[in-house]
Amino acid sequence: MPEDDATKEIDNNFKSGLTKLVVTHYAKKFLLPAPLRAALTIWNGAKYILKGLSTLSEGKLTVEVLDAASITACLAQRNFKTASTIMLMLSVSSLLEDYTHARTKAVLTSSLAVKADKVWLANGSEDVLIPIDDLKIGDRIRVRTGSVIPVDGEITDGEAYINEASMTGEPLAVMKSRDDTVFAGTVVEEGSVVVRVRAVSSDTKIQKIIELIDSSENLKAGIQSRAERLADSIVPFSFLGFGLTLLFTRNITRAVSLLMVDYSCAIKLSAPIAVISALREAADQSITVKGGKYLEAFAAADTIVFDKTGTLTNAEPVLDKVIPFGGYTEEEVLRTAACIEEHFPHSMARAIVKGAEKRGVVHAEEHAEVNYIVAHGIATTLRGERAVIGSRHFVCEDEGVTITSEQQAKIDETAGASSVIYLAVGGSLAGVLCIIDPPRPEAARAVALMKKCGIENVVMLTGDSSSAAEKIAQQLGITEVHAQVLPEDKHSHIEALKKQARCVIMVGDGINDAPALAAADVSVAMSDASDIAKETADITIRDAELTELAVLRMLSERLMERINSNYRFILTFNTALLALGFFGVITPSMSALLHNGSTIAICVKSMTPLLRGDDKAM
Repeated sequence: MPEDDATKEIDNNFKSGLTKLVVTHYAKKFLLPAPLRAALTIWNGAKYILKGLSTLSEGKLTVEVLDAASITACLAQRNFKTASTIMLMLSVSSLLEDYTHARTKAVLTSSLAVKADKVWLANGSEDVLIPIDDLKIGDRIRVRTGSVIPVDGEITDGEAYINEASMTGEPLAVMKSRDDTVFAGTVVEEGSVVVRVRAVSSDTKIQKIIELIDSSENLKAGIQSRAERLADSIVPFSFLGFGLTLLFTRNITRAVSLLMVDYSCAIKLSAPIAVISALREAADQSITVKGGKYLEAFAAADTIVFDKTGTLTNAEPVLDKVIPFGGYTEEEVLRTAACIEEHFPHSMARAIVKGAEKRGVVHAEEHAEVNYIVAHGIATTLRGERAVIGSRHFVCEDEGVTITSEQQAKIDETAGASSVIYLAVGGSLAGVLCIIDPPRPEAARAVALMKKCGIENVVMLTGDSSSAAEKIAQQLGITEVHAQVLPEDKHSHIEALKKQARCVIMVGDGINDAPALAAADVSVAMSDASDIAKETADITIRDAELTELAVLRMLSERLMERINSNYRFILTFNTALLALGFFGVITPSMSALLHNGSTIAICVKSMTPLLRGDDKAM
């Protein structure tokens, strides 16, 4: 079943379940005679009582036991109306819990973006189109320009530029040829290759990533909410109050009234309302949060881990520098390169053409017809001389162009961590063009704001080269860098941080980030992230502004402050009510009125905004 359909089904089931509960409750109230209503209330109450007894038999004194005791006390006093209302509230709470869990699980994808139903089998003299399910290990398949590689394997024939950003985070396509390894989910950007199948279906690296995600998500699902833990921890005090009142007053009515004026009611209501209000406020800031526990984790975090490509950067290569040689000027090198490259819309070519446009360099057609050499570069004739542009391998080894040690030293010194495209005219090096993947404009400010918000450790994980990673980290003020990291290594880095008692936020965007996103205490995906990253992440920033992380940090911290403040008020006020009820200062009816009134008041307070106007404009 497609994920959208599964989510809609979960939503519809929740709506119909909630409607059924409310309609059934009031239908029984207005349509059934009193004796029959009483019998149904006793029947329905039995399951809560049995659950409470079962929990008690395990040596646990939780809210379930208190619920069972409250219902039992009401039934013993023949107060069927109150017992019925208590059970309605408990049923709605249970329904909400199941709905939240089911919907969270539904956002995980059951399979990844390898959508190919058929592949071209290249085992014989002619390629044959077959169902992908018929593939066996050892088969050879042909993958052409623009196609996704559907299996893990090795190239046996051909060469191509393959975009591995989804797997390694590297934004630029890499040239792959015979005996090189390729992975399912990567894309042949240019060229054609024959791949010998090494792993299919559940054995591919991409499937291993999904298994890591699913494992981590199951662990997350077992975490109890803070409100439930606190409510459970104070249950014994409610029973203690009930027992002491009964012991000293011998008044069952007064004792039951103390049992009814409990802490858990206000705690269980105010905490979810505060969280829902915060979730709505986050949504108003274009931030989607999948549950309250992620806000709690975000507030508690002391470490944030960023993927580089597509998260701290835009994953869109741009022209950084032009280095001329052999008497050429920068403008001449750029004009010639843009004139040749504009015929081929791959990422490096677009960076050069856009760079020329940005610098106001006009490139007229001065060359003969271009000859594109797949996975290498471009060759043409320019004013009677052969002009080539492409990789160092193509220009130097295939075309025989010599690069002197002085020229190479200047390239190394100037290019730094950039990717380099070489241009040669008439057999001599005319210049090189340096391509970079720059940081997002707001990235440095976002890192600074997170440090200001109390994040002690800012880490960057990337599959990119060490030099490129170090340069970005220096620009952005990042404290710890790990480069050339594979997907499973990113997951391991997160686990290692957690073993150091760190509470970790992971921010990523690609398939390669999904295991780390799932392993983190709380994970964030950007709006332009891959589908699997957004589905795995606990939080999505919908407007792609990294500074929204600081807004979310502030929102989550204030939410925790509000919940803690609510807890203190609930404990203080209800303790006072219990004391006044015990000493007979207030009647049971007044005690119940004040208890319910305070619960409503604290819930209304929990719905007020957490952010001020200046907070939203960070």
